[in-house]
Amino acid sequence: MNAVAFGPELNDALDAAAERLDRGLLVAFPTETVYGLGADAASGAAVARIFVAKGRPSDHPLIVHLAPTTDPLQWARDMPPLAMRLVEAFWPGPLTLIVPRRDGVGAAAAGGQDSIGLRCPSHPVAQELLGRYAALRGHGPIGLAAPSANRFGRVSPTRAAHVLAEFDDASTVVDHATIFVVDGGDCPVGIESTILDCSRLDGIGPVLLRPGSVTAAMLAEVIGALPAGADRDAPRAPGTLESHYAPSTPVRLVDADALMDVPLDVAVWSWSVTAPAGGGPWRCAPLDAATYAHELYAVLRALDELTAREIWIERPPEAGEWAGVVDRLVRAAA
Repeated sequence: MNAVAFGPELNDALDAAAERLDRGLLVAFPTETVYGLGADAASGAAVARIFVAKGRPSDHPLIVHLAPTTDPLQWARDMPPLAMRLVEAFWPGPLTLIVPRRDGVGAAAAGGQDSIGLRCPSHPVAQELLGRYAALRGHGPIGLAAPSANRFGRVSPTRAAHVLAEFDDASTVVDHATIFVVDGGDCPVGIESTILDCSRLDGIGPVLLRPGSVTAAMLAEVIGALPAGADRDAPRAPGTLESHYAPSTPVRLVDADALMDVPLDVAVWSWSVTAPAGGGPWRCAPLDAATYAHELYAVLRALDELTAREIWIERPPEAGEWAGVVDRLVRAAA
């Protein structure tokens, strides 16, 4: 991860952001995955502002972001040994664990479920904000509910400019307070965290609800086997609806053969086919999964700004480290 210079401007922004959070207001801030739209996870009123700003259904759960020094048992009724091994292996980092929720805590952030999603971000700006907010609060439970800082179902933001573009009109005013954005540069990972359900270990075992940069193979090295796939009894989790991460322009996933004859009013993102002479808008995609994930949402936003009828994206490999990218593309094209 690139170093972040905590100069006077960023320090002032972080102080102002922590003070706003303490007042129950909304703050957009960078994590290593995407920019999150944060509020005090312990306050039902503050969390409600997130749902209003995003236009998000109130039963669609949020992830609670914790500082590295925060005890997960402030939010969890139980942290099984397997979950703690995953914490030790991947926190801080882009892994969310679904665990049994502690009674009387975080019901709004959990979408009313008896489980809750927790993660500890590794981005230095996110960690600094969590630390300053904890110092202001002075008592627990302390955490920030923070879904991606965009309108519900749309392309997630990986730059501060993306957040500002999402919330650029009067409808962003929630209880007469606009959304405050902390600019911490580009998000290095670029897609949302992996989500692993650890709330039913005595039954079905660990279940992978959303793939991400922490792959199934990486999880298997810690838990001893590949996690099960999502089932109909799994807890509701962020980013798992059939249609999600979608630009306004329709997206179509295509094979390389389809790119031999592309209409001029179609924008293309391809990793194996070069642009024909005289064709429409065409971008070359990275060949490695990590770089592709880092660029994915910024490219989708850029292509969406063109006057194209559709966006055609060459289908990348589906296995291993590409699983998180393919998941986002399939939902964007649904």
